[in-house]
Amino acid sequence: MKTLLNIIWLVLCGFWMFLAYLLAGLLLCITIIGIPFGVAAFRIGLFALWPFGRRVVEQPGAGAPSCVGNVLWLVLAGWWLTLGHITTGIALCLTIIGIPLGIANFKLIPVSLLPLGKEIVRTDEPFGGSWS
Repeated sequence: MKTLLNIIWLVLCGFWMFLAYLLAGLLLCITIIGIPFGVAAFRIGLFALWPFGRRVVEQPGAGAPSCVGNVLWLVLAGWWLTLGHITTGIALCLTIIGIPLGIANFKLIPVSLLPLGKEIVRTDEPFGGSWS
């Protein structure tokens, strides 16, 4: 079922959101200071490309640098990527078949707003991919 949902997702909105994250990552990687944000954009872009079967978990030891980084991310790229998720989520929810995909789009909003200090793991990993 995950594969079927991912294929439908890819066709309807995953590819376009991936391109948006790719563009944001490339623009952020132009400067040396923006490279960590670009890497975060690429990481989330891959998650947005194929989201079913994976989830986002908090990293417990992220600390203050990730908080400061999240504020910078929000200003630089987070707000317009979030608008993309909101727009595609609403559009998908207009059809019965698209409702699960729209809900998945809404679930991507928190990680698109504040990605630093979070980890993307497969859903079959019971403890978020790490034992610490």
